[in-house]
Amino acid sequence: MTATTDTFADAVGGLGDTEWDRLADGRFYSSALWLRVCALDPGAVSGGLHVQTPGGGRAAIPVAAVTDEPNPDLRWHDLLTARGLPAPEPGGLLIGQRRGYLAHLLTGEGTDRAEAAAAVLGAVRALRSPVHGAEKIARVAMYLTTGDVKAMRAAGARTAPVALKTDAWIEIPPGGFPAWLDSLSAHRARRIRSEIRKFEKAGYELEHRTLAESWQDVARLLARSLLRYGRTVDVAPMAESFRMQGELAGPRAQVVLCSRPGEPPVGFCMYYRRGATVYLRALGLDHDRLASAAEYFNLTYYMAARLPGVRWVHAGTETAQGKALRGARLRPLWLLDLSEDSPLAGYDEEIRAHNHALLARLRDSSPAISGALEYELWEPYC
Repeated sequence: MTATTDTFADAVGGLGDTEWDRLADGRFYSSALWLRVCALDPGAVSGGLHVQTPGGGRAAIPVAAVTDEPNPDLRWHDLLTARGLPAPEPGGLLIGQRRGYLAHLLTGEGTDRAEAAAAVLGAVRALRSPVHGAEKIARVAMYLTTGDVKAMRAAGARTAPVALKTDAWIEIPPGGFPAWLDSLSAHRARRIRSEIRKFEKAGYELEHRTLAESWQDVARLLARSLLRYGRTVDVAPMAESFRMQGELAGPRAQVVLCSRPGEPPVGFCMYYRRGATVYLRALGLDHDRLASAAEYFNLTYYMAARLPGVRWVHAGTETAQGKALRGARLRPLWLLDLSEDSPLAGYDEEIRAHNHALLARLRDSSPAISGALEYELWEPYC
């Protein structure tokens, strides 16, 4: 199967938002809205690859023709060479979306997944880039789930997947925030209650707004956070990026501002909600003005867990320890080179050794992380 010729017509391959979202089936980071947000970023042309399967089904996956990726977590060449592994050349086709770090093979209702994976793999290998001409380019899927890796390998992907990061999910029981606290160990629940009391004692107030209403505060506070970690950024283009995102997303992009009465905000958390799942997107804190009152955790996980009707909080990658201590489960995300002539071919033993070493480091780093790892999702490739 080959992709339609309008793959790069727009962020969803000309399919239309409603039709694309039927395939995305609630997976926010594969939704038409999010892909249109990703398309605002420079350095690539975003698209949506969608195919018909031999059995009459439908399948799709986001793609991007990358020329100058500004995000280091998407630079496959650098990530692989840093791991001591062979690497495709920089630039080429990214299979998956450019923000969010959670890509999915999308299928229509009733579509056979084996057929879907085979059709998408064939289309990826036949796909031409709108910005690279006729030269040979990489075709790299990033931040795939274990299930989708299995499907693509069964369909003919020849290389072993490379473990990239942990993906954290916090389940909120039907009883909401109180039930979530009760589901944790007594020690962890006491820690959380103590952090909430500190936050309240500091006199903080939370205000819920849309990104369209608060993009200036968001940019300012994010710049302050980055400065703490040694990154100096120009606030103006960052603010413009958030302004455009807020304009595009409307009320779906939510921001919680944290402040003391009569003072400018000292922090924010931005999130999107899809059904019963909250996707945490960004956090910024003015660290010089904080009261050491667990502002980070109160603004993110505790805020999200208190939202009515929430059943899952997607906490994403990084800071696995803090997330595990708050009940998160840690799933693996993978890089899979889909090129027919991948430089990773024949390096299965080296890749498996890398994956095993990463899993071992995580397992041995703390009891909390060890208990949070979903080993059955890691072990097929470790």
